[in-house]
Amino acid sequence: MGTVPLLSDDDLSPEARAVFDEIRATRQTDYVNNFWRALAHDPALLRATWDRLKVVMAPGALDPLVKEMLYVAVSAANGCSYCVHSHTASARAKGMSDEMYGELLAVVGMAAQTNAVVTALQVEVDDAFVA
Repeated sequence: MGTVPLLSDDDLSPEARAVFDEIRATRQTDYVNNFWRALAHDPALLRATWDRLKVVMAPGALDPLVKEMLYVAVSAANGCSYCVHSHTASARAKGMSDEMYGELLAVVGMAAQTNAVVTALQVEVDDAFVA
């Protein structure tokens, strides 16, 4: 259960409404998801989050599908069920196949396992790997 009620369009401040209008225009949909509706209680945080997300998730050196899959992986590692669901849906909409999803989850699981082992062993970083 959420800690704040989800705001309907009728309950939005003018500042939050402006962000919702941008979300709808950018995504070419009338749907605004629950994440944004919860953030709408704090219009400044809503604006800052939306502005940053547009930059980070825009096409660049990494294509949008890769970015969504990375978002799924980090969300799984952080235990964010909402983000796992929303970004899995977005990745699927951008072309992620069942096979790609299976491989993504295998990498997430492998990284979690080896990260735990190397942390427990306190293995020193090889000189060749130091950035």
